[in-house]
Amino acid sequence: MLRIALLAVLPLAMWTSSGTDSTLADKEAIKKTALDYGQGWYEGDADRMERALHPDLAKRALFPDPRTKKGKIDHLSAMGLVQAVRKGGGTRTPTEKRRTDVTILDVFGNAANVKLEMHDWIDYMHMSKIDGKWVIVNVLWEFTPEAKKRYGIPEEL
Repeated sequence: MLRIALLAVLPLAMWTSSGTDSTLADKEAIKKTALDYGQGWYEGDADRMERALHPDLAKRALFPDPRTKKGKIDHLSAMGLVQAVRKGGGTRTPTEKRRTDVTILDVFGNAANVKLEMHDWIDYMHMSKIDGKWVIVNVLWEFTPEAKKRYGIPEEL
């Protein structure tokens, strides 16, 4: 019985202990990418923002349609986001209100799921490791309840 238990546990122990260095390095690179995105926004640093993004980025959020008042998906491309940063991005956000709290939710191979808490919203990011570099491929974001109230956006659409 002990032999069977060891045979079952040994592959799991080998799997969980292998690649620790690359996992730590990947997590550091993932966090740096998220910070380049968030801090690049606040600093108005378009180069830093662009470095974090895959050129085919899709950034989306649910907003009320002005005509129907129902929810609709708003889309922003990598270029649109970089241009917004060039125009000042979040530079008007007071320094004491700037948040870039990164939580790495999951990493598997060349894919990562990351949560970034900013001043007025939360970004849920999908990242991919391409040619050895982590970049943001997708972002789904949502205003905080406080920001929705401030901007007159309904809690539910």
